[in-house]
Amino acid sequence: MSAPALRGPTRTYANDAIEVHWEPRLCIHVQNCVHKLPQVFKAEERPWIVVDGADAEAVAATVEACPTGALHYRRLDGGAQEEASDETTVEPRPNGPLFVRGHVRIVGDDGAVIREDTRVALCRCGGSANKPFCDGSHRRNGFTTD
Repeated sequence: MSAPALRGPTRTYANDAIEVHWEPRLCIHVQNCVHKLPQVFKAEERPWIVVDGADAEAVAATVEACPTGALHYRRLDGGAQEEASDETTVEPRPNGPLFVRGHVRIVGDDGAVIREDTRVALCRCGGSANKPFCDGSHRRNGFTTD
């Protein structure tokens, strides 16, 4: 099974220059996108992504700032596609998940690939209903890293 097939259902928002793919099951509402490019990412509106609100370069850069991998893009205008960092990094968030960037390949107990991606947020509170991915449960269950 291909990596995109392993990602699950997505919603796509597009214009002639770029497609933005959003995977709701991975979104924990960090809102980097909303803060960085509010003319495109409008959390309170439907549709919530309006790709015509900025040029494809700005949209792509903002999507790459999504720490969970819930947002991805495909350039349709010949612009550069996202590439994984040469270095894999793990950033523990205070009282929250592990943000992992790089060539990420997650394998299950049975050896099957669960996900291949450039960015993921992994649960470390133990409460996620979407393990190994964070679903925001740490905000509700009182998880702290102190």
